[in-house]
Amino acid sequence: MRGIPSHPDKLWTEVEGDIENVDGRPVITTIRVKYHLKIPKDKREAAERALQHHVEKCPAALSVQRGIAIEWSSEIEEE
Repeated sequence: MRGIPSHPDKLWTEVEGDIENVDGRPVITTIRVKYHLKIPKDKREAAERALQHHVEKCPAALSVQRGIAIEWSSEIEEE
């Protein structure tokens, strides 16, 4: 991601979702994703820009958001 290391100790996510009863069936209605990033001090702007545009480039998000609301947030730590 824009020259920012993305191995597991530098980038990870927490994901949770809501399951609601819709027409008598359990349906996932919302997915919340929180990204945790540890980045070099000079990469904050690039990381924030990548996060702002990631959903429009992510095949999984593009597919899922057709029927499920996706919310995301991030926590960026500079090293």
